[in-house]
Amino acid sequence: MSERRYKKLKTAPQLKTLLERHYLAAKYFHPGKPIAWVTSGAPVEIVRALDLFPVYPENYGALCGARGASAELCQVAEARGYSPDLCAYARSSVGMMNDAKRAPLGGLPRPDVLITCGNICGTVLKWYEAAARHYGAPLFILDTPFIHADDGEPTPHAIAYVAVQLDEMIAFLEKQTRRKLAREKLFDVLRLSIEAVNLWREVREMCRARPSPLNAPDLFLNMAPIVTLRGTKECVEFYRALKDEVAERVAHKVSALPEEKYRLLWDNIAIWHHLYKFYNHFVDYGACFVVDTYTGGWAMRMNEQGDPIEGLARTYTQVFLNQSLRVRARDMIDLAQRFDVDGFVMHSNRSCKPYSAGQYDIRRIVTEQTGKPGLIIEADHSDPRSYDDAAIRARIQMFMEGLQARG
Repeated sequence: MSERRYKKLKTAPQLKTLLERHYLAAKYFHPGKPIAWVTSGAPVEIVRALDLFPVYPENYGALCGARGASAELCQVAEARGYSPDLCAYARSSVGMMNDAKRAPLGGLPRPDVLITCGNICGTVLKWYEAAARHYGAPLFILDTPFIHADDGEPTPHAIAYVAVQLDEMIAFLEKQTRRKLAREKLFDVLRLSIEAVNLWREVREMCRARPSPLNAPDLFLNMAPIVTLRGTKECVEFYRALKDEVAERVAHKVSALPEEKYRLLWDNIAIWHHLYKFYNHFVDYGACFVVDTYTGGWAMRMNEQGDPIEGLARTYTQVFLNQSLRVRARDMIDLAQRFDVDGFVMHSNRSCKPYSAGQYDIRRIVTEQTGKPGLIIEADHSDPRSYDDAAIRARIQMFMEGLQARG
């Protein structure tokens, strides 16, 4: 991962310490706390309220990609019969389960329970089934109905259906861990989760400023706590500090880039294994990714009043990837207009079919509605073997020359 060509955030050391402490605590220092493997779309607030220690194999997969370990781990999984067409996060996880010595930080700790949810993709369901068999650990699967409505709102019976499952999830975890959920603790965790999500949303919104105080790699890296530590005081404290620093940059017109000439929108997961090298190709043209669809997945609004179980059911059913292409296109149009972008780039991600399916249709709709050109790049979010830098650089050059010609 090449170095960035722009100013580093002052909170970067705090972020590094926070994440390393989390993973080391999960592996070595979690006295009395059962380990729960949790998918990124699952209601972690319930897990934390029961005083379990959640870890996210997907987030760990991003870490493997960023640290250059994914290719070897994927090969371990493929040698055991797993297809190269599967998600690289899943293959990295299987590789880590079978050869932890090749994994960063010695791999993830053995789970006592696993929680997965179908609101982001179908792969996590089979992935967690494989992990449950490997470790002999109990698994709970939360089913969230796909939202077909053009307004992106789940139906009342869909919310009720998920709410019943959340009650079942609580009963499952109470039985497996011999713990009792305290409603007061759940309210406390929810308050922290809501505050962190609101802070993260405010940080992202500050990138509407000209010049933008952050570029895509800043957003990708700083989303980690909202995934791994949502519902904790440490997460809130980090985002308060980040918000203050970003607000200071906005006040003093400090740009993320040496010079911002173009503003872009990114769609799909980051290319973790070439994070700075890839985006530096755009920095060379003064192009800053001021907003993206990916990190917004954890800036979802959460109900602050009413029944907490119903609120969680609504929140986790409405995630970005559980919506129709019409809603996803509508959201991209909204981002393109509010952040005043000159164009957008879509990552056709070999590893994430649900995110990548329909991108050509979405590109057409967004361009027709906004007049902004879109580029589609083919790569993989974690497996570097699917990355062709020369071909990608040539496509970026053509796209940026097109933007330059538009004036």
